[in-house]
Amino acid sequence: MTASTGGCQCGAVRFRIEGELGEASICHCRMCQKATGGLFGPYVGAPFDRVAWTRGEPSYFQSSNKVRRGFCCNCGTPLTFEYEEGHVSFALGAMDTPPVGQLSEQLASPDRIADFEVLARLPEHPTDEPQAAAHLAAIVSFQHPDYDTTDWPSND
Repeated sequence: MTASTGGCQCGAVRFRIEGELGEASICHCRMCQKATGGLFGPYVGAPFDRVAWTRGEPSYFQSSNKVRRGFCCNCGTPLTFEYEEGHVSFALGAMDTPPVGQLSEQLASPDRIADFEVLARLPEHPTDEPQAAAHLAAIVSFQHPDYDTTDWPSND
């Protein structure tokens, strides 16, 4: 059986999902923009009964009468979007290995960031360009790695 893992940026909250993931989608509504601090909210579904919190548990914010959102209270990483009993969607960026090429839909909204359509056409700057490579080489990450660790904070 397949399993997917993930967690927050600091490692205080980790999860494991047994079995196949559900639909992956993005939402352009203002609530998802604010909850993620991004242009849209990217999520992938999973049955709640196949989710195990392997370290810590999320804190929650009830963002509407229909939705509560899970996040890490230590580092603020958005983790879940829960809109109906027994079903949960996980933030794609919180997955250790985000599913690639599996987005199935997007919820359009008048709140969509105007430049969203041009993103794919923007010039790209590879991370191995000298200026970018020098900048990245100077960064010391304090982020939890993209795998489960026995200790937190991690000593890996």
